[in-house]
Amino acid sequence: MEAEIQALVHLHPAALPIAEIDPMFVGAVAVCREMQLGKAGRVDNFLVTPSGLPVLVECKLWRNPEARREVVGQILDYAKVLSRWSFSDLQREVGSRTGLGPNALLELVRAADPNVGEIQFTDAVTANLRRGRFLLLILGDGVREDVEAIASYLQAHAGLHFTFGLVEFPIYRLPSGERLVAPRVVTRTTSIVRNVVTAPEGYIVQEPSEAAAEADADADPDRAAQAATHQAFWKEFLDHHLHLDDRTQDIPKPARQGYLAFMLPAPQGSSWLAVYRDLHKGEVGVFLSASQNSPGESAMNAILADWNIIGPSLNGTARLTEDRYNRKRIIDSKTVGNLKDPAVRKEAFDWLAERVNTFVNVLRPRVRDAVADQSVPRD
Repeated sequence: MEAEIQALVHLHPAALPIAEIDPMFVGAVAVCREMQLGKAGRVDNFLVTPSGLPVLVECKLWRNPEARREVVGQILDYAKVLSRWSFSDLQREVGSRTGLGPNALLELVRAADPNVGEIQFTDAVTANLRRGRFLLLILGDGVREDVEAIASYLQAHAGLHFTFGLVEFPIYRLPSGERLVAPRVVTRTTSIVRNVVTAPEGYIVQEPSEAAAEADADADPDRAAQAATHQAFWKEFLDHHLHLDDRTQDIPKPARQGYLAFMLPAPQGSSWLAVYRDLHKGEVGVFLSASQNSPGESAMNAILADWNIIGPSLNGTARLTEDRYNRKRIIDSKTVGNLKDPAVRKEAFDWLAERVNTFVNVLRPRVRDAVADQSVPRD
């Protein structure tokens, strides 16, 4: 029965009584079924309006009050995970789930409304993900629930800006073999809002030794020349070779050192991807790093605990080693030879660009989720 409801929603999204719940979400386009939302699980149906408003639908058979409470908590968990995603995260998951490639989300919406502009749609979805501006629908057979109890539960647990609807979705089989759906809205809420203040991302406290090294480089002609070489190398890499799928990832400026730091979404700049080159070894590489005793380090440890899943996702020769603090770290590197040789340097840049893009795609959302999980109060 649940699978039948799910299939009907995907094939006939207009059957959802959205206009009775929140007219802003009218015209939602069915995107995919069973979309994975991190560790929270798979949401039954994902839809989005041409104006960029996401809709999450969970289809359940209702047996007892405990089951009802569980499914409400479940769809809230889905919404929390989705609110941490970037447009690129959503685009990537939809492409993977539908098998239609990285532009699947926009293409499916344009199939319903050819006038949708890419930039406007991307910006709208991004803003709604950030705000948690979603429609959450639970569909069930023979739903009975205390409206005030549901609203109270949502108010106590929600940290997003969303509209919620509880819908009875019975399916009747006619003598002709056709099916008749008669949805009835049992519960709906107005948008539930909580104000959240966040600290800016992308800040990192530079260690005194690093600051001193830069000062020495400015004072020493040989070091100044080496710093200029580093900067030219990274400028060439960033300007002509690096292309990231995730548009929310900040790009560092060309550094005057042998590495770049791509900051990840952890408080006080406590997590980053270090992208480096070693002229003496003719080696380039990338690894996940974090400040000691920080939220970034806790996030890194949570990621390491899932290495059996994450390792294959990095899709290369990534491996675990130890850093100078004897902590496990995820790293990938390649020995290419003389980096002053243009052909070798291009090979290094191409490899490094692919690796950085993959590391950002795989690790950035996991750092964000792990940090968010740390901030959730435990009962």
